[in-house]
Amino acid sequence: MIVGVTGSIAAGKETLTDFLRKKGFVYLETSKMLAEELVRRGLEPSRANMQNLGDELREKDGAGALMKMFLKKTEPGKNYIFDSLRNAGEAEFLRKNVRDFVLIAVDAPQKVRFERIMKRGKPSDPKTWEEFLKIDNRDFFDETNPLGQQTGKCIEIADFKVINYGDLEKSKKKIREMWDKIEEKEDEKISRIIIKRES
Repeated sequence: MIVGVTGSIAAGKETLTDFLRKKGFVYLETSKMLAEELVRRGLEPSRANMQNLGDELREKDGAGALMKMFLKKTEPGKNYIFDSLRNAGEAEFLRKNVRDFVLIAVDAPQKVRFERIMKRGKPSDPKTWEEFLKIDNRDFFDETNPLGQQTGKCIEIADFKVINYGDLEKSKKKIREMWDKIEEKEDEKISRIIIKRES
C-alpha cells in the first residue's frame, strides 16, 4: 500500500506519519528529495526554492514527476508513505498507477500553523507573518501555474481528512479511527479477490 500525505504547511502531518511508521510504512519525503537537489545545484533549500524546483520538475516531466521518482525507490511487498503531495495531478497519477493508494490530508487554521512554525524554527520556514502568508497562499493554490502548488485541491480530493487544532490525543484518536476504515476497505478488497478467484 502507498499512503500519500498532503496538507498545509505546519498542519501537523508528523502525527500521522509517525503513526504509519509504527505500522511498518517506509517514509519518503518530497521536501528532503527537493532539498538534496537544491544543495547539489548550489542553491539554498528554502521553502520558496523547493516550491520552484517542484514546479520545474512537474513542468519538465508531467504532474506525476515527483511520484515517478518515489515509485522507483519502492520494493514489492512493502508499504510506503509519500509525503507530501502538492499538486492534484500527483494524486491522479498515483490513483492510475498504484492499486492500493490512499490519500490522507492534514490541515489546521493559519494562525495555529504560523505559531507552530515560530516554535519549531526550521531553516526553510518563513520568519514573518507576511512571508508565511505569501508562501502559504502560493502553496494552497498557485493560480498562475496548473502544474504548480495546489495543496487546497489535494485536500479537497483526499480520501480522508484530519483537522489538527493542536489537541494531540484528539488527532491520534481521529487517525486511529481513519486507519480502522482503511483496513476495513483493504479486507473487503482481499475478500473480493478471493471470491473472484474461487468463482
